[in-house]
Amino acid sequence: MTERLLQYIWQFQYFNYSHLQTEEGELLQIIHPGSFNTNQGPDFSDAKIKINNTTWAGSIELHIKASDWKNHKHSGDKNYKNVILHVVWQQDVNLNLPCSTLVLGDKVSKLLLTKYDELMQSGQFIPCENNIQQINSLSWQSWKERLLVERLQKRTEAVLEHQQKNNNHWEETFWWLLAKNFGIKLNSTAFEKVAQSIPVNMLAKHKAQIHQVEALLFGQAGLLDVDFSEDYPKLLQKEYQFLKKKYNLQKIEASMIFLRMRPSNFPTIRLAQLAMLVHNSLHLFSKIKESKSLKEIRQLLEVTANDYWHYHYVFDEATSFKKKKLGDEMISNILINTVVPVLFAYGHYHGENLYKDKALQWLEEIKAEKNSITKGFESLRVENKTAFDSQALIQLKNEYCSKKRCLDCSAGNKIIRNR
Repeated sequence: MTERLLQYIWQFQYFNYSHLQTEEGELLQIIHPGSFNTNQGPDFSDAKIKINNTTWAGSIELHIKASDWKNHKHSGDKNYKNVILHVVWQQDVNLNLPCSTLVLGDKVSKLLLTKYDELMQSGQFIPCENNIQQINSLSWQSWKERLLVERLQKRTEAVLEHQQKNNNHWEETFWWLLAKNFGIKLNSTAFEKVAQSIPVNMLAKHKAQIHQVEALLFGQAGLLDVDFSEDYPKLLQKEYQFLKKKYNLQKIEASMIFLRMRPSNFPTIRLAQLAMLVHNSLHLFSKIKESKSLKEIRQLLEVTANDYWHYHYVFDEATSFKKKKLGDEMISNILINTVVPVLFAYGHYHGENLYKDKALQWLEEIKAEKNSITKGFESLRVENKTAFDSQALIQLKNEYCSKKRCLDCSAGNKIIRNR
């Protein structure tokens, strides 16, 4: 038994509540179990019970052992003065509390406890892997919707933290997060630092000249600090020295990672593509807000690095010709991980559901992500057709399944209750 399981049992009244008696021999009727409290104080608030002929309203406190009341020092805590019932799994001591005590240890289904234990002991991809087919499609759909909104709300918090750092400048925030996205996982932090070191208004002054935008990005990333033999990197180096002095720029304190990375994901290629995106359209977030279709956003993101990069993956090392175009998979990645979260956060911040609804709608139009998590769910025949699905499944796996939060999961709840 865990305290969370005991809270779950009380919250949903999963015990035999006929002919209840307190440890003091009083007749007990539960009118309302109360509302689960995740903050400081008793476990449940606003409960209502009837003891003998008297109705009581107040809080409920739960413990595995009755002695935990004393161990947790509740007697001297004013937050617990309003407790009307102490619910315990085991009555190991008699504390003579001012409130009555109810013991649940012999009133809960052994099958429920067995199912919970099986989930907690599972070492499979997800704890309920053997029972997942019990969940019907309608239940899955409503749970996925809640998971997706939960994931977007968490991302909204991160977006708004950026807003605080830059005085509520949405274009600046979008620029930071866009750059971070271009850095993929390994270089995301370094790319974000580069973006934060080059304000949007500075980029606006030089966006017409692609070599100046590249000079700023590559220079701040510390990729122009070598002796080059080719003319183009020498040009960027010269431009950067001028711009660095003009704006008193300080290079970021982070190194770009190339090791164990596909050449198409090299930071040089991603920075070059990012530079072209700035060159083509700087005020991207304003255009995204105004866009009526996802197709318009995709067209904005369909950029190709300048001609030098068709023959290079890094400076001074020529290769055979290949256009360095931003691929469909990367565009979808940017839509899912930057465009949608920032748009959703903007709608939340301004209280405009139009933008939040648009963000959710776009996720339903993007193909589902393919990774170890989504493949794991697909192997269990859980639907994964759109990014709406895949984002919800990622949230489910990371925040519930991996943490064994089955009691807080809609699917886990149904499996445990199906007794």
